[in-house]
Amino acid sequence: MARYRGRHRAPARFDGAGRAIARTALAGAVAGVPLVVAAPAASAAPDSAWDRLAQCESGGRWDINTGNGYHGGLQFSPTTWRGFGGGEFAPVAYQASRAEQIVVAERVLAVQGWNAWPSCSRQTGVRGEAPSQRSAPAAEPERVRLSAPTTDGGYVVQRGDTLSRIASAQGVAGGWQAIVEKNPGLAANPNMIREGQRLSL
Repeated sequence: MARYRGRHRAPARFDGAGRAIARTALAGAVAGVPLVVAAPAASAAPDSAWDRLAQCESGGRWDINTGNGYHGGLQFSPTTWRGFGGGEFAPVAYQASRAEQIVVAERVLAVQGWNAWPSCSRQTGVRGEAPSQRSAPAAEPERVRLSAPTTDGGYVVQRGDTLSRIASAQGVAGGWQAIVEKNPGLAANPNMIREGQRLSL
């Protein structure tokens, strides 16, 4: 029986290249220009190491939600998932693809090392894996897409968006509650927004 013991430290903030990407993205958002920022490739562990680690953490199930507060094949906490940019792929890890989860895991690995998965990294022997150079997944490139508001004062929901994030990024007075007021269809469940959905701001 698989054990679900993945625990992660609080996410560290990105430095250097991460800050440069954030500044570029913010400049594009302020200027109202749609912008796609590609994240740099990072030193990474081989796929076989991630598969062995996932086998230990979640029984190799990349789509698992165990109900213990940790999700996906590598058992990310929601805080770690968001803190290392997982929200650009999916709101929680188990809703992201294996390749997307590995991209986020490599970010965690670069900052925290294998200690982010203390028990399973020892049990599986992945701690000694030599890094390889990896780019973002081919099917879903590692990109952060920022969308400018529509000309009618609205907004088109992007993958990974939340009402709070939209309100903050678009400077909506009254926060996410104001977006719900202007979009009565959201009142039943403000957490259910879809990629491509148009919102009045």
